[in-house]
Amino acid sequence: MRRIVDGYQSLQSDADGLSEMLEMADAEELEMLAEEQANIQARVDELYRETLFTMPHSDTSAIVRVKSGAGGTESQDWAGMLSRMFMRWGERRGFKVELIDQQDGEQAGVLSSEFIIRGEKAYGMMAPEHGVHRLVRVSPFDSNNRRHTSFASVDVVAEVPEEEINIHIPVSDLRRDVFRSQGAGGQGVNTTDSAVRLTHLPTGIAVASQVTRSQIKNHEIALQILKQRLYDIEIKKREAEEAKARGEQKKIEWGSQIRSYVLDKQYIKDHRTGLMKHNPSDVLDGDLDDLMWAGLEWMAGKRVAEEGADDE
Repeated sequence: MRRIVDGYQSLQSDADGLSEMLEMADAEELEMLAEEQANIQARVDELYRETLFTMPHSDTSAIVRVKSGAGGTESQDWAGMLSRMFMRWGERRGFKVELIDQQDGEQAGVLSSEFIIRGEKAYGMMAPEHGVHRLVRVSPFDSNNRRHTSFASVDVVAEVPEEEINIHIPVSDLRRDVFRSQGAGGQGVNTTDSAVRLTHLPTGIAVASQVTRSQIKNHEIALQILKQRLYDIEIKKREAEEAKARGEQKKIEWGSQIRSYVLDKQYIKDHRTGLMKHNPSDVLDGDLDDLMWAGLEWMAGKRVAEEGADDE
């Protein structure tokens, strides 16, 4: 908070000084001050973006799960593309991306993928990506070259500090399965049943970890992520109850279709913000910042999509 306040005060002082100089400057001096104006505008934009992180724990790591929808190979391939897109986004920003679990598809892609993105405001930036993503394209798996529509869900939760999570899970509420980790083969293949999957029986939530060769460590990792997910459910339940008590009508935002990627027509449209991108290959390679900032504006109530029918 001190960093933000100090930054604001410094910006205000510099802007006031520039304003005084602009009032007295002649044409030649105005041209010389243009660079300083641009610099201050960039700092204003950066400060404005700080105000968009309205969710709790926005500065923590993001736990991301991508799951394919119905549709077999096509949807599994789409889930794999989405997983790569978010991992590439993290890598491009210099964040650490840690793959926790991945269930490969039968022919291509993944049935599900879970990973953690660690970096400054990783959860804050990833929060708008929570929801259902739709792909429309001419399928490479269809010999008749027909257009297919596929869906995949993206679940994003914050990695809340352990001391804030006061959740005890009775052993009787857990089912523990062990299995052999998937790998590329060769010397790196795991020949022991070290991967662990924990299923929370009351909710049906399942979390697996195969990130290490130690069954004990994988159990600990899976248990921590399970607690994070249960904590997230509890927080959302409380928020919904408080909103109901205040008589607020909450948007149906989690689980609804948020964005369409129409590859044969070369565009991506976010249905919440109305933002269109015409560089789908760049977006799928992790160029997501514009979509994320628009999504954060929408979450903060500062942006709404224009009324109108979808393009597809």
